[in-house]
Amino acid sequence: MFRQLRARFGGPLAMAIVTLLGIWLIVMVTLPQLQMIEYSLRPNLLPAQIGGPDDRLTLANYATLFNNDIHRTIFFKTIWSSVLVTLLTLAVSYPLAWYLAKVATPRQAALCILLLIIPFWINEILRTYSWFIILAFRGPLNEVLMMLGLIDRPIRFLSGNGGVMVGMVYAYILFMVFPVYNAIESLDDNQVRAARDLGAGTVRTHRRIVIPHAKPGIATGCIMTFMLAAGSYAVPALLGSPGSRWFTQIIYNWFFEGGNWNQGAAYAFLLLVLCIGFMSLIMKVFKVGLGDIGK
Repeated sequence: MFRQLRARFGGPLAMAIVTLLGIWLIVMVTLPQLQMIEYSLRPNLLPAQIGGPDDRLTLANYATLFNNDIHRTIFFKTIWSSVLVTLLTLAVSYPLAWYLAKVATPRQAALCILLLIIPFWINEILRTYSWFIILAFRGPLNEVLMMLGLIDRPIRFLSGNGGVMVGMVYAYILFMVFPVYNAIESLDDNQVRAARDLGAGTVRTHRRIVIPHAKPGIATGCIMTFMLAAGSYAVPALLGSPGSRWFTQIIYNWFFEGGNWNQGAAYAFLLLVLCIGFMSLIMKVFKVGLGDIGK
């Protein structure tokens, strides 16, 4: 990376950029994570007890998750639900990315991208709350469905995980569309035409030509979407029901309602380890490295 920066900006400026990047990584990423780990290994003590004989390293905070049936169930439900959100977002984003990259004219692509980006100028909480209004029991969606005669009575869309899934797919679709779009856009059109000339149908062309070429973009989109979904708080808090709690809500409760920062740090670190493990799994499944994803 330094060579590329030096070739583009010159030695002094490249060194300054790398130095600032290193400082940012240390101060904003590494040190807070180390602090969180240290907190997670300490018991929750009164201020007068800190530094005393009871203030020692322990794994008790981590053991709490595996000893609490409710928290353990929510933890694994969050993993599965985040994977489902990632798959749904990919299913929605892939056709859109293909259309933007290979089908739409430049004017049409620019218009679609603008329509995708404009809603994200609004705060995430407001965008999520708009879905709360749309999916409400007496909301516009139920009114339209009853007016069309598709349902006889309103449906409680917000009574389970359905509202959370819809809200998350909408909230994180850009993080899937743009990496996949960038990957597909670099595909040579002659390869697609050659596949069709040889008799390959649409499905086979995508399976044999487009998807293998777009693997880095798909992997990047899946990683970002999963990590955002697993770490989301606003969407499940606004669109979820009491029976669809997210693990981040439990972490929030430990920090800001229970006042147990040590337990919250342990739960947060476990969620971080989960996200790193998922990232490694995706890279292995798609057979891509960090350099491929960085492109």
